[in-house]
Amino acid sequence: MIPPSGEQHELAFGDQRAVVVEVGGGLRTYGDVLDGYAVSEMCTSCRGQVLAPWPNRIEDGRYPFDGETHQLPLNEPPYAIHGLVRWASWRAVERGASRVALEHVLHPQPGYPFALRLRVEYALGTDGLSVRTVAENVGSRACPFGAGHHPYIARPADEALGPGVALDECRSFSGELRVVDVTVWADEHWPYVQLYTGDDRADVARRAVAVEPMTCPPNAFNTGEDLLRLEPGDVFEGRWGIAP
Repeated sequence: MIPPSGEQHELAFGDQRAVVVEVGGGLRTYGDVLDGYAVSEMCTSCRGQVLAPWPNRIEDGRYPFDGETHQLPLNEPPYAIHGLVRWASWRAVERGASRVALEHVLHPQPGYPFALRLRVEYALGTDGLSVRTVAENVGSRACPFGAGHHPYIARPADEALGPGVALDECRSFSGELRVVDVTVWADEHWPYVQLYTGDDRADVARRAVAVEPMTCPPNAFNTGEDLLRLEPGDVFEGRWGIAP
């Protein structure tokens, strides 16, 4: 029987344990650091998912690019949210005891007629979990691009932020953010972070805090703010991680 999240890639380093999954190329568990989900469950509330070729929301799912207007499906009306690869199958191309690299080719489709080769590498080490995200434009035309990741740090929102403080907010990211005893870090390619306490979602509400590194803010496909333009052959690469 195939688990809802597909093939499971178990990583170990010392006393650290993590599981990366085929569906969405996401991170299902990381010890007691992440609020993950069971092998028998579908991912809910984007837990540990990869967000590409855009993070967060595109208002009305519509955006202009190079003189054309594109319309994406509205998967959370009135928004197109968190990209196109969360439910796609990713293939493990490299595998070790403490590291796995997965790839997915995003083919042109209605609303996003561009081609990308995506790669995400997860590794456990002395400093915790590190993640390397790579995107290559393998098409014949330029494309708009953004990326993000959606880990929920398994620390109560009341403890991390203060009693009753609710957040669904994009902020500038200086490269390091502490959530009680856990640090989320990122290099300069992730200048934004979305903080989310999930108050309106029963499965995650306030029992964890989502700390989402992002390359651009919400609706960047329309505003152009820090939106990346990848010409044919261009490659994006960024790193982030979690230090427990």
